[in-house]
Amino acid sequence: MHDGIIVPIFFFLSVAVIWGAFILTRHKERISMIDKGLKSDDIKALYAARIWKISPLSSLKWGMIFIGIGLAVLLASWLRNVYMWDESVYPGLITLFGGLGLLGFYLIAQRKVKD
Repeated sequence: MHDGIIVPIFFFLSVAVIWGAFILTRHKERISMIDKGLKSDDIKALYAARIWKISPLSSLKWGMIFIGIGLAVLLASWLRNVYMWDESVYPGLITLFGGLGLLGFYLIAQRKVKD
């Protein structure tokens, strides 16, 4: 068998198993609620409380991280082309600028929480 086909097959089978486990667990949970005597309106209310609310601060955090990573890649590429630095500068700068993005987010979030 070819080595190049094993990885995609394994990947899609893994996704299918995880999705199947999720569906089966959710079904067992609902059956358990029905066995305990909960009505459909109660079950809907429980699931409505689980809906994820997207926080603007969360979007800000990820935006600052990705901007930092993008700046790090641009800087590393420039340093490599102009000063002939090694490729090992990429992980260090990505980590540094990603961390700076998180620190910037922390400072902004602290001000927003105090308000």
